[in-house]
Amino acid sequence: MDAVLRNFKLIPCPAGDGCAKANCPWQHPRDQDSPATQADGGSQVEDGPRKRRKVSSEPASIPAQPTSTKPGPSSAKRPVSPPPLKRKVPQPPSQPTPAATPAMLPPNPVASSTPAAKPDQSAMPPKVAPQHATPQKVTPRKPETLNPRHLKTAAPAAHDFRYKALKLLHDQFQRLNDELKKDAKEDEEKLVLSAQELIWLALDEEQKVATEKPSIYQNVIKNRIMTYKRMTPGQWKDERAAERKKKEVPATPGSKTPRKSVLGPPKVIQTGLTPQQEVAFLTHLHTPIDRLAQWGYVPIPPTEEEVTKAREGEEAGLGYEMCDRCRTRFQVFPGRREEDGALTSGGKCVHHPGRAYYPERTLGDTDRPSRRYRCCQQVVGDSAGCVSGNTHVFKTTSPARLASVIPFAETPANLLAPKDRAVCFDCEMGYTVRGMELIRLTATSWPDGKELLDVLVRPVGEILDLNSRYSGVWPEDIVNAEPWSAEKTSVQEQTKQEEEGKEADPKARKKMQIVSSPAVARDLLFSLISPDTPLIGHGLENDLNAVRIVHPTLIDTILLYPHRRGLPMRYGLKMLMETQLNKAIQVEVEGKAMGHDSAEDARAAGELVRLKVQERWGAMKGQGWTLVDGEFVPPGGKKEGVLSEAFIEEGEVQG
Repeated sequence: MDAVLRNFKLIPCPAGDGCAKANCPWQHPRDQDSPATQADGGSQVEDGPRKRRKVSSEPASIPAQPTSTKPGPSSAKRPVSPPPLKRKVPQPPSQPTPAATPAMLPPNPVASSTPAAKPDQSAMPPKVAPQHATPQKVTPRKPETLNPRHLKTAAPAAHDFRYKALKLLHDQFQRLNDELKKDAKEDEEKLVLSAQELIWLALDEEQKVATEKPSIYQNVIKNRIMTYKRMTPGQWKDERAAERKKKEVPATPGSKTPRKSVLGPPKVIQTGLTPQQEVAFLTHLHTPIDRLAQWGYVPIPPTEEEVTKAREGEEAGLGYEMCDRCRTRFQVFPGRREEDGALTSGGKCVHHPGRAYYPERTLGDTDRPSRRYRCCQQVVGDSAGCVSGNTHVFKTTSPARLASVIPFAETPANLLAPKDRAVCFDCEMGYTVRGMELIRLTATSWPDGKELLDVLVRPVGEILDLNSRYSGVWPEDIVNAEPWSAEKTSVQEQTKQEEEGKEADPKARKKMQIVSSPAVARDLLFSLISPDTPLIGHGLENDLNAVRIVHPTLIDTILLYPHRRGLPMRYGLKMLMETQLNKAIQVEVEGKAMGHDSAEDARAAGELVRLKVQERWGAMKGQGWTLVDGEFVPPGGKKEGVLSEAFIEEGEVQG
């Protein structure tokens, strides 16, 4: 029992200075004040020194007491030997337990002979380690083989095609890496990739294209392979250096970094011809539409008899039409219904704006996947629609019905139209009670792309839906538009800003001018062209029918870049720009579809035509075609009636 009581002398009294016990077994400051005070303790005083001498011979049995200023209920939590009893020490409610201080702790005779013990971490304030002292643990990347990765979504192509594309892509990476390794300097050796890194790079590139561009996967991956096939070691070195720098400087947490496009560098078009020669070359790209009437082209205006029959049939139909979006029968009231002023019947139009498609089968699937909508990825038949319109709308494609609203007109002769210029034009249409009508017309010169005409158009019928999601024309554009004036056109405004040195705000919407009818817009276009002027566009039958024009000299990019399945299948302008020129058009702004820009679409069609000029002229030169005095001469042909100075000086003219 005495041995147990002697151990309590090492622990401060829980009652502190308020303890009134004469022979308290716990430690008190008064026990260390003087020998006289210690003498009052009797046997406890004698036992204390003997215990301390015993501890000095066994320094490991009693650890050094820490020095702490942290307030706490008791120092009983400190490591002692033997350990304290695990019981809750009662605390006086009126007086808090004083903090342990160095004066309250027993003397440590082994402090001079043993190193100081580590302080109690619970009593020390938390230390913040420097950022470089705790590097993040980097998980080593798992080795992979050259096999296409499994995708969470439907595969964009068959496994065999993906594997071949991946192998070709890896081969180009390996070729460029080997060439860089041969000539790499000391500071460039870090850009050389290992065999496994090349596999990872090829897998990452192929997976990115497969997930971000599934609908045009085959074209994009082929384009990427050809890009690296034409790439030089210097370009490869620059690309590796840029990628390495991006990894060394991580993005700030929370920052919104733009997603890297899967498109390669934009193609540079070099035809080797002057602008005048490029226009002259268009005779080899003209689109004959005399046999394309079944696909919507109108080579000959409808006769009066055909227009009369169309009007009679429209009157007999009492205004009933088929909705172009939800396929519901509804009635149209031109001039508004008398009883309530409504333009259509049938209420709201619930529909899917995206087209239905069949996803590609994944590896191992035997059943054909369900048909889905591109807008919301819902299975066809699961819901009536994901978008709701205020009214039903309709569209007519019959040339006779179109002519019953506005007659077709052939392009008149125009002596003022330049002979060395082609014109790209594009139209935007909206829904009215007369069907789909022209609401914007844009024309640009080719090949320089300068704007010639860009106006909004007031349609004949009352507007049902501007189709802003695709047309890019919004109600505020119509409201804020100014009446068209020859003295104040958008081209002149742009020229004035350039002369004053003002830069156009890319976020500001262009302030448009508006004309009173589609017939006025057509006359403005006729002032820029003649029957011999090449008219360039994408899907020209829609634009020509909207303006009611019959033009003999057409160049349609749909026919220059035909779909592999043939008409009526066709590639979209956006997809052609991505796959052929590595350029993005019709881009959403902050996740919102702003619609098409007819000026952008017109210039895009012109660029595609220039690319075709480059390809066709390169092929013709390989066949033996030559360019003599601005004219294209076939192989073996002779240009009659023209003698060049070099020909005469060489003395080859014989009498």
